Amino acid sequence: MTQTKISWSEEVWNPVTGCDRISPGCDHCYAMILAARLKLMGSAKYQVDGNPDTSGPGFGLTLHPGSLDEPLRKTKPRVWFVNSMSDLFHHDVPYEFIGSVWATMTACPQHTFQVLTKRPQRMRAVLQEMTAHTEGSAYGGPIWRDHLLRWNESKVWPLPNVWLGTSIENNRYAFRANHLRDTPAAVRFISAEPLLGPLPSLDLTGIDWLILGGESQRGARPLDEGWFRELTAMADDAGTAVFVKQMGSVWASEHGLRGKGEDLAEIPVDLRRRDYPAS
Repeated sequence: MTQTKISWSEEVWNPVTGCDRISPGCDHCYAMILAARLKLMGSAKYQVDGNPDTSGPGFGLTLHPGSLDEPLRKTKPRVWFVNSMSDLFHHDVPYEFIGSVWATMTACPQHTFQVLTKRPQRMRAVLQEMTAHTEGSAYGGPIWRDHLLRWNESKVWPLPNVWLGTSIENNRYAFRANHLRDTPAAVRFISAEPLLGPLPSLDLTGIDWLILGGESQRGARPLDEGWFRELTAMADDAGTAVFVKQMGSVWASEHGLRGKGEDLAEIPVDLRRRDYPAS
């Protein structure tokens, strides 16, 4: 378990590491850059290389069963970002392993877990199947450990402490919101970070939370403040909470600022919004 600098979470939990780039938002992936450094440092979790066309050194997808119980070690309620160094719904993550992650989250009702994916189609399919297995008098299906029923005797479903989200970086990928909307979840959220263009096709119906952020890695692409303003107006109309994380390093440089424009005092007044969903 690791404390995180992610402003909308408190801890990161990585039962899976490594991934493959699938869309423009992945071009300057911070996790892939960090994985290469961690490999050179000898970190055991980052010794598997990925496909050089879509991944990189130390960033090959790897399961870490020994990390599944990490949240169980903390009794004080915390907000956990699940798989900051991977995507839980990558096609190479076995269905049963995803179920084991869910079993851990079920066993930790004091914590809140935020799961973010660029593969909401698979997330929807897996969660719909999980839902089918929770119906009736007992849990069934191959993904559930035997003791899951004891942990969730109330059979509250979907799990109220698990927030599910998808990343949307430009209008071409606005369709991801449709898959998210069809996914059983207590809280649904969209991370528009890095935001690379306007999202006129985005439908925020049924979306509880919208995170906005500009790009900050080397080679960062520019941000138009107007994109944020259009999205905050859409969110207000839909009743979606808005969290403006950062304006991005290009915006910061253009405004004579250092860093990535994440200091709330530096963000334009009308965009100083860091709200959370009601749940």
